[in-house]
Amino acid sequence: MILIADSGSTKTEWAVIGGEAPGSSKPDGGDGAVVLRTQGINPFHQTPETIRAILADELLPALQEREITNVYFYGSGVRPEVEPRMEALLREMFPAASVIEAHSDLLGAARALCGRNEGIACILGTGANSCLYDGNTIVSNTPPLGYILGDEGSGAVLGSHFLRALLRGELSEKITADFYAEFNLSTADILDRVYRRPLPNRFLASFCPFISSHLDDASLSAIVTGCFTDFFRHHIAPYHRPDLPISFVGSVAFHFRTPLMAAAASLGFCVGSIVQSPLQGLRRYHK
Repeated sequence: MILIADSGSTKTEWAVIGGEAPGSSKPDGGDGAVVLRTQGINPFHQTPETIRAILADELLPALQEREITNVYFYGSGVRPEVEPRMEALLREMFPAASVIEAHSDLLGAARALCGRNEGIACILGTGANSCLYDGNTIVSNTPPLGYILGDEGSGAVLGSHFLRALLRGELSEKITADFYAEFNLSTADILDRVYRRPLPNRFLASFCPFISSHLDDASLSAIVTGCFTDFFRHHIAPYHRPDLPISFVGSVAFHFRTPLMAAAASLGFCVGSIVQSPLQGLRRYHK
């Protein structure tokens, strides 16, 4: 029985292949998998005690004592130096498992998108990341640098460029009116959230649904396309592999796929698949 995790800081989705757990959902993946959900797990930010409690209190009861033989955990914050720590925590929970692996969310995205084929895999959500993948592991990674120095094409950077244009009066009257009608935010409020409050990247990315719903506005569409063009120039061009398809996972890639594909085409890149979640692809990879 295989257990696969796709984990972020907010939530973790666990796919069980080979058995069913009561009260779980069954997405159509053709493999009989059952999907469970727990709190997010990030071993870079959370203590072992916190992670242990999530696994013991939320995951194990939902599994109903089923014998897990293989565990594959992919998550944000699973850097090479913390992989052994995450694997040790999983070993505590599943002592009978013969295989336990913990890897980064980027490798999870690559395996989900490309399977066992060579390709370029990208994550576009609140943040941005990409890699050159050889069909098994990551062989090259352009440093994303975070939303202040990099992360071009991410939700945080889309939000940042949008708010800058809005506050400078560069957007249409309709976009401006719609924004203030939907969000009760003054300029002072926005600057406070960006420069003084915690998690400004999530605040910036929170405007992506508004941006997506107003892409018929030419000025806003140009901002979005420009952000994605920057992504391809700074994250993808350095791999020097125009022969490979570029595939994406993440909410920003999924909901902005039309301008994303337009930006790729303008630079001569070929887009492969675009999916919102990597879990179904990971089920295919490990099955």
